[in-house]
Amino acid sequence: MGAVSSNENRLRALVETGVAITSELSLDALLQRLVEAASELTGARYAALGVIDRSGSALERFLTTGIDAETHAAIGELPKGRGILGVLIREDASLRLHNLGEDPRAVGFPPNHPPMRTFLGVPIHLRGIAYGNLYLTEKEGGEDFTEEDQELVELLASQAAVAIENARLYEAATGWSKQLESLNEVGNALATETDLGRLLDLIARRLRELLDARLVTVVLPSGDDELRFAAVAGDRPELPGAKITRSTSKSGRVLERRRSERSDSVLDDPDVDHEAMRLIGARTGLWVPLLVRGRAIGVLAAHDKLGADARFTDTDLRLAETFATRAAVAVDLSERIAQDSLRRVVEAQELERRRLARELHDETGQALTSILLGLKSLEERSKDPASRAATQELRGLVVSTLQDVRRLAVELRPSALDDFGLVAALERLAESFAEQTAISVDFQTALADERLPADVETALYRIVQESLTNVVKHARARRVSILLARKEGAVKAVVEDDGQGFDAAEQTGDGYGLVGMRERLALLGGRLEVESTRDAGTTIAAEVPVR
Repeated sequence: MGAVSSNENRLRALVETGVAITSELSLDALLQRLVEAASELTGARYAALGVIDRSGSALERFLTTGIDAETHAAIGELPKGRGILGVLIREDASLRLHNLGEDPRAVGFPPNHPPMRTFLGVPIHLRGIAYGNLYLTEKEGGEDFTEEDQELVELLASQAAVAIENARLYEAATGWSKQLESLNEVGNALATETDLGRLLDLIARRLRELLDARLVTVVLPSGDDELRFAAVAGDRPELPGAKITRSTSKSGRVLERRRSERSDSVLDDPDVDHEAMRLIGARTGLWVPLLVRGRAIGVLAAHDKLGADARFTDTDLRLAETFATRAAVAVDLSERIAQDSLRRVVEAQELERRRLARELHDETGQALTSILLGLKSLEERSKDPASRAATQELRGLVVSTLQDVRRLAVELRPSALDDFGLVAALERLAESFAEQTAISVDFQTALADERLPADVETALYRIVQESLTNVVKHARARRVSILLARKEGAVKAVVEDDGQGFDAAEQTGDGYGLVGMRERLALLGGRLEVESTRDAGTTIAAEVPVR
């Protein structure tokens, strides 16, 4: 009767344990409860549960009962799945041993590990999926584990497999729910928030929370060979606004290749700039380009997953790509708004220039011409030599003023640009520049009288005009050449001088108006190239696509 009663108690305990574990939704709490239940059902002094990683060849988690925290600390690193533990992982079958240490497959215990002899190992699997193994040692009284113990633990393992699967599904569903909430928040922000910095900051913070990463950053191009940290979420508050070299950094490589990349060890990645990584303090990373219509406009990066394993998974990478899509929309929208504002400013400036030029030519010019006629009449009627001399001097001043007004009207908006096109306007500009500065100008063109779109003609004229202004102010040149030519679906204007040049690496601010030139060309999908070295002159090339 005693044995029957004992078996009934164990079965009742098994049922109660099954009910308890199936109601547990926290995976960590569930695993710990399983370990403790297996120990109680079998009378084992020590019990452990090893969770098999996604590769199915090693342990990613190892939970125990019966070993206190002090002993845990003394033992050190938890087992990785070698020896007898590895046998259970590979063979996926229950195993009972009289003496663990006598088995030839055993690899022994680390220092400070308590002695263990009797052993029972049972796999936890469901529908061909291996979740882990239960390990039991040191049955009470020094006895061996029995076949009945094995059957009970196998029943527990069957219940455990279902409970673990449910817990993982619940965690996955909770994770998806958090992702959807974050994506909805980001989507709503895209519809209402106009500040790019705040949008990117929100994206970085939410992605960091979902990835459980130490650091998430967004970098955007800044200058010819620089990337700027536009958003940072994590333990590097000094990074926002900092810059790294585009051509030598991992982010720059990802921007160039336009594809996502992941590194389990940045120290071993040949693409990683170790100076930049020291700035970030990273061990692992993933990088995702921000793509808009096939064009890479930035990079979202995450570093160092928190926890025992700092590496990111394929799932993490896919999630980062989803958030990168939102970030790309935010950056593209911001650029479009900025370009639209700039276009409006440029158009308003040209309209105002045209109005002022017309006003100077028609009203001020005519008024000064009328004054000249009046002074001539006054001079002819004057009998007094002193009065005639004063009138002549005044006439000279008015003539000079009239010339200045006409020159200013041309600079504001040459009528030749509207009436005859870019070539005629640049020819007149070159002649006028040579007359005023005594600098030799060579103007060559292959466009003849071809007309281009009005915005293209205006942009190229302004860039040549600004370049010639720079020659006068800074170059100390003797000769200047202007070339206007067609080039594979584009028009290119090149201004070259033989002046003193400048060191582009030392250039700060916008003393040469290069930023304005680039912005004007960017509105048309064009680009600006500047080549200059000290004492070797400067070349400015503006290229605009034209169908």
